[in-house]
Amino acid sequence: MDKYVVPLSPSPENPKPIRRPRWKRSIVELDGMLSSKYRHEISSLLLDSYSEIGAFGHLYHIDGAKCPTHMNRVGNVTSTSNQVPIRREGISGVEFDTKGIYLASVTKSGCLTVHDFETLYCLSNGLSTCVKEDETKHLVHLTTHQLDAVRWNLSNQDEVACSSMQSNEILLYDIGYISSEPIEVLRRRPTITVHGCEVRKGLSDIAFISTDKSRLLASDVYGVVNIWDRRISNLPCLELMANNHDTLNSIKLNVENQVVFGAGKHGIIYAWDLRGGRTPVAFQSNKEARHPPLTSLKISMMLEKIKSLKEQSNIFSKEIHSIDIDPSCPYQLAFHLDDGWSGVLDTNSFQVTHVHCPPPAWLDGSETSINCSYLRKPSWLPTCSIYAVGASSNNGIHLLDFYPDPSSTCHVDFNEDIGSVSEGKRRSMQNRFVPLSEGVTVCAAHPLNGTIIAGTKQSSLLVISQKRQSCCNGDYNRMDDNDY
Repeated sequence: MDKYVVPLSPSPENPKPIRRPRWKRSIVELDGMLSSKYRHEISSLLLDSYSEIGAFGHLYHIDGAKCPTHMNRVGNVTSTSNQVPIRREGISGVEFDTKGIYLASVTKSGCLTVHDFETLYCLSNGLSTCVKEDETKHLVHLTTHQLDAVRWNLSNQDEVACSSMQSNEILLYDIGYISSEPIEVLRRRPTITVHGCEVRKGLSDIAFISTDKSRLLASDVYGVVNIWDRRISNLPCLELMANNHDTLNSIKLNVENQVVFGAGKHGIIYAWDLRGGRTPVAFQSNKEARHPPLTSLKISMMLEKIKSLKEQSNIFSKEIHSIDIDPSCPYQLAFHLDDGWSGVLDTNSFQVTHVHCPPPAWLDGSETSINCSYLRKPSWLPTCSIYAVGASSNNGIHLLDFYPDPSSTCHVDFNEDIGSVSEGKRRSMQNRFVPLSEGVTVCAAHPLNGTIIAGTKQSSLLVISQKRQSCCNGDYNRMDDNDY
């Protein structure tokens, strides 16, 4: 805006020009661009608006009969009063496609479902005359063995891949085909013990190469990241080895598809470089190859370096449930621990820059879940560096401010005496807790509008967004000239 204003000429009465504050809102309106700092300043309004607007239980059918997830859920409700051990159920993976049109979810009971997001959203906001989800709108609903991860192929949005910690296979489905059979099955290489028995190694997480629809990765329960080139074989062409032989719960590729991050049971984040010092050699050989990590970082040791945190808490090594890269700040790698703590690792400096430690369960009378089979999988919102995390001890999600600046309330250098409100900010940015009707295991954020879909321990999908409000009602008052 300043460049359109004619400067005031100096005069004897006014020898110095008047300095005015920058018109930030006008600059945004003229340029059509929102800086990351401006988005962070106004994101408190967004967080205040979130609430649960819809809940969809997995009470679906296959060929007229109740699906396994449906049966398990009904059985669990019946058995709760009789103190019967909880059966296997719960949403174990949720992900949107890149345009936010479809939502894929998998359950511990073995159901893969692809929903139409617009249908879920319209039902939640009262824009549809139906009261529950129409099963005929599902693009896919099929059942197999236990499923623990689901991912869309970034280069082919008709394909979705699933994996299980109880199987050595990755199942790939094409949502354009009406078939319960996968279009392709990828297998990891068999491992034989000294007694001649094959060791079963389940696959815990999947990641696709964004520039090639034929290449994908999967971590297993034995500390290996397997890499496939589907044009060559259904067996891995490369294995990335961790420093121990234990479960890698989560893997992520950086935006350039050059570095693989993995984390798991021992609380260590590993990094492998696929380039090998030159053009990606990982996919140039048909022979199996194994590579150690480029570096490994133990999170508990890095947390001990934070003086203010060490003075208040006893820090122990904890299992890492999930890692994820911030879509609005690619050098921020978020991690979530078994005890409910979350944080950010700066992949440029390899330092922990943000930490969130929720209150212990006993403080508010909650009981920590005794079921350790759930891996909590948080999600970044598409902008503003907000991290959505399912609470570990009660029903709800934490919306955490992980903005890459000391003004963030979760930043390790945040100064509470000075406060997080810098000059020119209208409102302070704080973490938010959104209470929900069920306990959350996994979150996914819509890539365009930021609506959060939460999968629960009872196999439901919760829609978390802004409630629809109409201005055309009896209480609507017309503004007069004095309101502008």
